[in-house]
Amino acid sequence: MIRVLGIDPGINITGYGVLDHDGSDESVVTFGTITPSRKKGNPARLAHLYTEIVNLIREFSPTEIAVEEAFFSKNARTAFVLGQARGMALLAAARHELDCFEYAPKKVKLSVVGNGNASKEQVQFMVKSILSLKQLTEKFDVTDALAVALCHINQLRTHMK
Repeated sequence: MIRVLGIDPGINITGYGVLDHDGSDESVVTFGTITPSRKKGNPARLAHLYTEIVNLIREFSPTEIAVEEAFFSKNARTAFVLGQARGMALLAAARHELDCFEYAPKKVKLSVVGNGNASKEQVQFMVKSILSLKQLTEKFDVTDALAVALCHINQLRTHMK
């Protein structure tokens, strides 16, 4: 059994989802968001993000972590800050000696929806369907994080064949 912590990093909202995979099926352990205070500067927000990811690692004991890679944005500052948020997830994984895998947004969409250009709504629909989640009123950050975890599990299946 593997347990994957999927992370959709962001400085304002970071989505996370923990999935168990027994070799054939996935089950949801937990999911949610990390929302640092917008009143604080980026260093404090990044520290909060790091601390909360460490807390998730300690509480749920994932065996692997999957993180969505930064996408190239027209706004360089946004891409830079997103990279810093990703760095907190990578640091938390490294500090706990966990393998960390990174997936491009197009790869995640292709893996979960079958279309690398799928909309966030399509990703959310497929995540709900695949994981049999009746009500998931969370933001796209959560379904994106669960999609990253599913993508990682799909990659493991491909390599096991």
